[in-house]
Amino acid sequence: MADAIRIEGLHKHYPSVHALKGVSLSVRSGEFFGLLGPNGAGKSTLISIVAGLTRFDQGRVAVLGRDVVGDYRDARRLLGVVPQEVVFDPFFTVREVLRIQSGYFGLRRNEAWIDELLDALMLTEKAHANMRALSGGMKRRVMIAQALVHKPEVVILDEPTAGVDVELRKSLWAFVRRLHASGHTIILTTHYLEEAEALCERIAIIDRGELVALDTTQALMARGIGRTLRLCLTTAQPLAEPPPGLAPKVRRLDGNRMELELTKDTDSIIRVLDALRAQGIEVTDLAMEEADLEDVFVELTRRQRP
Repeated sequence: MADAIRIEGLHKHYPSVHALKGVSLSVRSGEFFGLLGPNGAGKSTLISIVAGLTRFDQGRVAVLGRDVVGDYRDARRLLGVVPQEVVFDPFFTVREVLRIQSGYFGLRRNEAWIDELLDALMLTEKAHANMRALSGGMKRRVMIAQALVHKPEVVILDEPTAGVDVELRKSLWAFVRRLHASGHTIILTTHYLEEAEALCERIAIIDRGELVALDTTQALMARGIGRTLRLCLTTAQPLAEPPPGLAPKVRRLDGNRMELELTKDTDSIIRVLDALRAQGIEVTDLAMEEADLEDVFVELTRRQRP
């Protein structure tokens, strides 16, 4: 079976920016794939190219084996994109919007699937409501329904929960999990790294137009960064500066709260506590945290900075 998305040597230039610098990656069919990177990294440009909305200068992009330039009609039919921006036509009801979107793909008898989408996304009661009367969260649900109305095999979710309340976020992810379980390929971009860590099987990290990491979530966590331990201490008295000998390991010092980053293989918590006692510093509370995806993300993108 062809990869859901295949990108080879992709370059994109704007007048003053080299937005993508030879990016190559593939997303397997049926995969839940994460695409991460800081603002301005090139994620949105990459998505726009895959969706056929932006031209590229060099390389090749295919959706389930269909070239996005040479076979653009088939490629676009196989793809559904939920954009980051909330975009809607204020003159139509929810059902009308979905009927119109169906028509773009030549689907004239699509009511049963539209009803199923409305029910799955808890929009049935809003089916005849005008789009401008909906809350921001409801508009975002309609955008997801629009992306799915032609039953695409590959779905790109670009920051789908940005600005969404906790309850709506939970319901959206429950729906997306069901979608993935039914065989759809899901590609997610998000700034909520805990979402990517919980949902994605593999993750690509882009920074300044370059691919800086591509691996399973577990493998990223197992890198050198994943072998670190965060030690959070509360001291009886505020500290003006890090204790001698521990300064290189102190990530944050705020009054009587101190956060250290230790290497599991070489650093000892006991030695840290002994060093503090030797300075007459009393520790009143201690907590340990394993490195998470956010640590990996920050470290990898920081390495790219001058």
